[in-house]
Amino acid sequence: MLIDRAVILVRSGKGGDGHVSFARYKYIPKGGPDGGDGGNGGSVWLVATAGVDTLLDFAGKHHWDAEPGERGGKKQCYGKSAEDMEIRLPLGTLVYDENTGELLGDLDAPGKKLLIAKGGKGGFGNEHFMNSTNQAPRIATPGEPGEERLLRFELKLIADVGIIGKPNAGKSTLLSRISRATPKIADYPFTTLEPNLGIAEITGQRRLVFADIPGLIEGAHEGHGLGMEFLRHVERTRVLVHLLDVEPTDGSEPSENYRVICNELSQYSELLASKTQLVAVSKMDLLPNDADRAAAKELIEQAIGRPVMVISSASGQGLEELLEKCWELVQASRQEQQIEESRRVIEAADKATAAGAESRPNP
Repeated sequence: MLIDRAVILVRSGKGGDGHVSFARYKYIPKGGPDGGDGGNGGSVWLVATAGVDTLLDFAGKHHWDAEPGERGGKKQCYGKSAEDMEIRLPLGTLVYDENTGELLGDLDAPGKKLLIAKGGKGGFGNEHFMNSTNQAPRIATPGEPGEERLLRFELKLIADVGIIGKPNAGKSTLLSRISRATPKIADYPFTTLEPNLGIAEITGQRRLVFADIPGLIEGAHEGHGLGMEFLRHVERTRVLVHLLDVEPTDGSEPSENYRVICNELSQYSELLASKTQLVAVSKMDLLPNDADRAAAKELIEQAIGRPVMVISSASGQGLEELLEKCWELVQASRQEQQIEESRRVIEAADKATAAGAESRPNP
C-alpha cells in the first residue's frame, strides 16, 4: 500500500548534565574538582534511501525521539554522547515544518541527508569552573535541551516517464507489458487506486522508470475522482505518455478525453502543462484491420493537432517504438537539465568573483 503523506513529531536528545565531584585519593588530601562533562544528545537526520518506496513506517508511529547524552562522572569521566538517529525516507520526499508550512528540504537523491533536529550539548562538570579565586567550585551546568519539530512528509514519486490518461485507458496494462510491475488490472474504472512504478528494460542495457498514475477525470484539480491525490506525483517525471483509448467504453471521443486531461494538468500546475508529452493511442488491436487503424490514427491526429503513436499492450504492437521514443525524450530532458545546472554554477561563480572584486580596496 502506498502511503504518501505523514505527520510526525521528532525530538533530538537532551545533552547529559555535568557532574560535581572532588578527588578523594589516598595521600592526596586536596585533589580538587574532577566532575566530568555530560555527553551530547543524539541529533535527528532524514536520509533519502533507495528501496524505501512508501511512508508506511510513519502511519502507526508518530513520535521519533533520539537518545539523550549520558551525564558526566567523577574522576573526570565524560558522559558518552548518544548516537544520532537516522530516519529513512523514500526518494522524492518533501519535508515541511507542519507549524509554519516552510519547506525544509527535498530528498531527491539517494543518500541525501538533512539535519532536522540537532542534539543538545552536554553540560560542563565542575572541573571547568576552577580558577585562581575558586579552587573548589561546587557548580555544574545541565545539558542543553534537544530540539523538537513537527514535520510533514509528502512523497512525490521519482520516475522518468509518467503514464497519464482517463480511467480504463490501458495504463496499468501498458506498465505490466513493458516492465515487471504487477498492477491490478480490471475492466472497470479506477482499478488503480495508487501510483505504481515499473522499470522498463530497453536494448543496450538501458532502463527507464515508468509511473502509472491513477485515472484522471474532469475536475481532478478540484479534488474530483482520484486526481487531486496523485497529480503531484506527475511533477517529478521528465516525460508524460498520454494514453488515449481508441474506443472508450463510455462512448466518449479520444480527442475530447485528450483535451480534458490537458486542461486538468494546466489547472493544477503550469509546470505539468509544460512537460513534454508523447501521445499514444492504445487498444489498437480492437480494430479489425490495418486500414481502420490508419484511419483512426489520422482522425485523432487531426482532432488534437499533433502526431500520435499507435500501440496495443495486448499484442505488443508499437511498444518497442514507444520505449525508444521515451528514451530519446528523457535523454534530451537530462541534457537540458545539465546545461541549466552548468549555467547556474557559472552565474554563481561570476557573482562571487564580482563580489570579491568590489570588496577589495582600491590601490
